[in-house]
Parts: sequence; C-alpha cells; structure tokens
Amino acid sequence: MLVDARGFGCPKPVMMAEDALVKIDEGSVDVLVDNEASSENLARFAAKNGFYSETTRENGYWRTKIVKGYVCAPSAQNEQSEAAKKTEKDLFVIVASDIMGREEVLGKILMKAYLETMRTYKELPHTIFFLNAGVKLTTLDTDTVSILKEIEALGVEIFSCGTCLKHYNLESELKVGYRGTTNHIVEGMKEFRKTVWIG
Repeated sequence: MLVDARGFGCPKPVMMAEDALVKIDEGSVDVLVDNEASSENLARFAAKNGFYSETTRENGYWRTKIVKGYVCAPSAQNEQSEAAKKTEKDLFVIVASDIMGREEVLGKILMKAYLETMRTYKELPHTIFFLNAGVKLTTLDTDTVSILKEIEALGVEIFSCGTCLKHYNLESELKVGYRGTTNHIVEGMKEFRKTVWIG
C-alpha cells in the first residue's frame, strides 16, 4: 500500500501511516514524505510500535517502508497494555487553557497538534486534568474530544475541573473523561514523579 504524505507537516504523515496500517492485518505500507524529519518520525513511530521499517532517499523525497505482521508486530492488546504500563504514575499533565500561547488562532492549532502527537506517538501521561478554559477541550471542541477519546481508550485517565465546568455552564456538555476536583491536582502533584502544566 502506498501513502503519499508529501506536502504535509508533522504529525500528519505518521497519522496517515497509522491509518493505513490499521486497514491491514499483515503486509507493508510505503510512505512518501518530502523532508527528512518526517521520515525520521515515521521510523520512530514504527520502532515504538514494534514494526520493521527502512527508509530510502529517492528523487527529491523519502520513502519509508513499514512492515506490519510477522514476528515483529505486537498485538493491539499488548500494545495497549505496554502503553498503560509505561505511564503508570509517571506523568501528570494539567491543561489550563484551550490554546497554547497567547495567539488564539495559532494557539488552537498548536493545542490540537499537541494532543494528536501525544496520541499518534503514544507518549502518554497517566492522567490529564483540564481546568479553567481547558475544559472547553473536553466539551465544546469536537475535534479535540475525538482525539481525547482515543487517548482515553489507550488507558489515560481524563478529568475536567467541576468548578470550571460550572463557571462556563458546561456541566451537561462533558463528552470525555470524568468530572474532577482540585484534590486531583493536590494529590497528583504528590503521587506522580512529574507534573507538567500547559496553558
């Protein structure tokens, strides 16, 4: 199967490769990209998921072959289990805004890309806690809700601040995860090895 990802920036080529690999039980996917960074990201994605890959430089672009199946590909169940095991009490992420940075339009793009990259590369925290305007990502923003549901399915616990939901009149709009309290923040900062604030 051939995937032409030329012209797309990260993490889109990896997402396209993943979509193609999901459609086959065994075989290979050739992904074309127009920059070396994307080819390196594809190789890392393959290695992380137990797939064999090889990259060749062709006429002005890179071709990365990713092989699924045979002895090198783990089952989806094992993959999910390993992802959950890796993140056990390791990282606690607090998202305090629905944008990254100060510029609203760019900030929304960056926030979506951050969550997509987390999902695609399976670099997962144990828990994500949304507060302040960050609760809009678990309620109003259909794009991020969809991504967060996939992240949750990989074993990540997701909570949204109950006070914040009430402030924005979004208590009935929660679409992913659970209502949380500030206790999650206080306990999380004590229990987890690392806490990261975004926003």
